[in-house]
Amino acid sequence: MGIGSIIFIVLFFGAMGFFGFNVKKVIANINLGRDKKINDRKGERWKTMTLVALGQKKMFARPIPALLHLFIYVAFLLTQIELIEIIIDGISGSHRLFYPTLGGLYTLVISIIEVLSVLALIATFAFLARRNLLKIPRFHKDEMTGWPKLDGNIILYLEILLVFFIFTMNGADEALHIAEGKGSYGFAMSQWYGPMIFGGMETETLHLLERIGWWGHLTMVLVFMNYLPYSKHFHIFLAFPNVWYSNLEAKGRLSNMEAVTNEVKMMFDPEADPYAAPAEPVGEPQTFGVKDVTDLPWTSLLQAYTCTECGRCTDNCPANQTGKLLSPRKIMMDTRDRMVELGDYKRKNGKDKVDEKTLIHDYISPEELWACTTCNACVDACPVNIDPMAIIVDLRRYLVMEESKAPSELTGMFSNIENNGAVWQFPAADRLKWKDE
Repeated sequence: MGIGSIIFIVLFFGAMGFFGFNVKKVIANINLGRDKKINDRKGERWKTMTLVALGQKKMFARPIPALLHLFIYVAFLLTQIELIEIIIDGISGSHRLFYPTLGGLYTLVISIIEVLSVLALIATFAFLARRNLLKIPRFHKDEMTGWPKLDGNIILYLEILLVFFIFTMNGADEALHIAEGKGSYGFAMSQWYGPMIFGGMETETLHLLERIGWWGHLTMVLVFMNYLPYSKHFHIFLAFPNVWYSNLEAKGRLSNMEAVTNEVKMMFDPEADPYAAPAEPVGEPQTFGVKDVTDLPWTSLLQAYTCTECGRCTDNCPANQTGKLLSPRKIMMDTRDRMVELGDYKRKNGKDKVDEKTLIHDYISPEELWACTTCNACVDACPVNIDPMAIIVDLRRYLVMEESKAPSELTGMFSNIENNGAVWQFPAADRLKWKDE
């Protein structure tokens, strides 16, 4: 085994180990949430995942960015085929191991990857322009300053470097193959630009450039992989499970707390004994609504990690459009930031320790929550089926049921329901008098 193979093995498996360490932290953070069993309607879930996560169905509501995203998405998927060969070559010390065996099929696959790489490069520059030059409003909201803006650009810079190294590797290798009298590989792009850019160079120089491209390609992949857990682009891995576990109920149907539902049912049961002693609670009493990320179901925390920060939810939010403080994207970003902060705190101080902060008040203000009209526009717009409204509703439940805080308009309605059995201030006996007039 040569020194190159040893360096490759150390670098590759070291990077994989660090990635596994970070993935383990992400899983631990998601598990901070409440347990929620989801094992129903499997056929519908597989269909939804295929259409929405794999097929990018909801992205095509905006065709131009959807097409650009598709270039990068498909290029990312197919490049993994070439990565398999790179891993085998790196361990064994071989060079293009599959080329002699697969022949024309190998040429076709690499040609498709090269064409997709060009399309991905065009899309990358377009996305950089959209984020930094065109001033599209959803990329310039208050929550998109600082790290979120830099994060969106970093991943695009890495993409440019990755494509540069791929073209350097294939172009120099093409020129080297010709210089050694072996003819052209016949790849769609490098058979043209390879001799044009690298032709006439010394064999040693071509070999060096090919190795720079090869190692650069590998390094960019490993850097990209280990950057993802710190980035919004972790949705590359999480979009599929997130869509599979997404809410399949009708958009207008809100969830109810089981304890409250059972209490109401008992109140309307004519055979229930109003003087009977309540049943002994099982386990720790559940908080009414959500105060912190530990009160949310784990599916909501998975959604927070899956959020792409694309801003389609905020762009379609009528409250945000009319200048109100609410931004559904910020709700998901705040949930993720709080989850990461609490997870790090528990790992440092013990899993039973809790800091002084909470999701509500410290991250999300009541003003943001009460601006929501529960119209589901954010849920409908999300390309990966994230549900910011579910978090908003549960946070409002906590404000009302635990802190007894609600806007004055709502407190009047609550009083009317309690006293009159309806939202209106008139007693039930008077509400139908209009029909006698």
